[in-house]
Formats: sequence, structure tokens, C-alpha cells
Amino acid sequence: MQHAVGAPLPPPHQPGHAATGWTTQAAAHHPGPPPPQGPPAPPMAGPSPGTAPAHPPAPGWAAPPAPPADTTGHVHLPPGAPVAAPAPPPAGHGVGTGTGTATLAVLLIGPAGAGKTTVARHWAHNRRVPTAHISLDDVREWVCAGFADPQDGWNDRSEAQYRLARRTCGFAARNFLANGISCILDDAVFPDRPVVGLGGWKRHVGPGLLPVVLLPGLEIVLERNAERTGNRRLSDEEVAGIHGRMAGWYGSGLPIIDNSTYDVETTARVLDDVLARAIASPPAF
Repeated sequence: MQHAVGAPLPPPHQPGHAATGWTTQAAAHHPGPPPPQGPPAPPMAGPSPGTAPAHPPAPGWAAPPAPPADTTGHVHLPPGAPVAAPAPPPAGHGVGTGTGTATLAVLLIGPAGAGKTTVARHWAHNRRVPTAHISLDDVREWVCAGFADPQDGWNDRSEAQYRLARRTCGFAARNFLANGISCILDDAVFPDRPVVGLGGWKRHVGPGLLPVVLLPGLEIVLERNAERTGNRRLSDEEVAGIHGRMAGWYGSGLPIIDNSTYDVETTARVLDDVLARAIASPPAF
């Protein structure tokens, strides 16, 4: 006896009760004594007691072929090795044409409120080749419980979380670059801390990293910081102190962009031209 789709299953068989309409079919799937004559019938696979018999496959249906034993569904990626210096631009590639299709690893340096994240995202979004933006602050804020809030001051816990975020960003950058995707990272790197700052980024990403400093005037930085919300907004005293330390990049040999009077699009275009010159003549740092 077959049951309509959606109909309730018959009640399970209980001692002393016959499952009306089910006994005959259920018995066909249970082992029993051998027939009086002839060899025992081979065992049959079927549903266990109390379950409805399986429906036969629809006409014309065929089971899909089994995948090869070594198929995992994953694309094999090359290992993320430290990025080498970018290749020089081809002949006839002028400064005004920007970075073109070069695969780059860029570090955009600047104080809080300089517009690093906004400019980096805009530059990455408008390139003609695949380019990723990796924000240190975004990665650092992956920590939820136990997050070291910058507004609470600098301590061993915040130091550890910053270092961990930089290392994580470096891993991500190397993996993107190994697969032909350029990267731009942004961080407030201080010139007076070369070991954990620029030197640390070079260790994490590779010697081909191209650093550029974004350093508008103090008044502009204070205005932009005042527009921030949440833990990314710092006190005026902290912003002024960071901006003063960033002035140490002058005379370092790194390219510096004063974007005090530039909008985001203009700053990104200037950045692209600066990077094109850096590819042709990498800065010594």
C-alpha cells in the first residue's frame, strides 16, 4: 500500500497491536524463516520497520557520475612569497600615464585624518587591473572582545594587536600579489620607529613595497578627525602629536603628498603619478 505525498505515516508497530495496512508490506522487508522448499532467498535491502518504502527513481533519471578521487573543488593557489620590486615601465610609458597595468604593493603612510583609507580605497577601485585595499584599522578591529581601543591609550595589549594586524595584512598582501592582484595598505607609520614601522612592513610584505606619505597641514587633519565617529576619532592633542612626528618623513627620501587642497579624486591621481615615478626610480629607504 502506498501513501499519498504529504499524508501522515502509519503508526509504528507496537507489541499486541497490528499496524493495519502496513503489516503485509513491512513483513516483506523483514527476515523470516526460510521457505519450505528450495534454497533460502537472498537478503533484501529495504527500509527499516516503521518507515515508508522508498520510491523508485523517476523515468530517465540517472545518478551523477562520481567525481575523480583527487577533486576537492578548490583552486590551487601559488604560495604567497615576499613581493619583489615592480618591473620598470615599458618604453614610451610617460609619467602622465600613471601606473597602468603594473602589479604593485603600496603602503600609504599618514597621520589620523590624512585621508589614507579613503584615498587608498578610491585608488584601488579605479585602477584598470585587479587591486585590493587592505586597511590596517579594519583588520585590527576584527578583534571584538578584548579590543585595544586607541582612546584608552597605548599599552602592551594595543602594541600586540597592532603588530598582529600588521602581520595579518602582510600575509594577505603576499597572497593577493602571488595571484596577480595589486595591493595598497594604509597605516600611520612613524619615522622614529623604523623597526616596527617601515622596516616591519618590508619584512611582512617584501622589498618591493612602495611607501608614499600623505601629509596635509595640521588644520586639515584636525578638521577631518573631528568628522570621525567611534574609536577612530582621537583627541586634538593626540592628532597634533602624531602629525608632528610624521613631519620626520621630510628629508627621508620618501615621496610626500600634501593633499591639503586636493579632493579624493585629485589625491588618488597624484598618488598614481608618484607611484609611476617610484617604479621607474624606486626610493631608497
